[in-house]
Amino acid sequence: MALRCVVCGKGPVAGKSISHSHKTSNRRFLPNVHKVKVLLNGRPQRVKVCSRCLRSRKVSKVGPRQLSAA
Repeated sequence: MALRCVVCGKGPVAGKSISHSHKTSNRRFLPNVHKVKVLLNGRPQRVKVCSRCLRSRKVSKVGPRQLSAA
């Protein structure tokens, strides 16, 4: 499963986990991605969008009532 936002392109980032003794090991920072139904090109599609794009309203979510009214 690809953890990438279709709006902003945010994806996993590599970094280091640092212990108390300052010994480092590799780790991944994963984005907070949700599968939501949004309007893309005038059609409802289920895509993966990060929580930052949802919160800033870069995409408009589609619910079941909105689909039947359209």
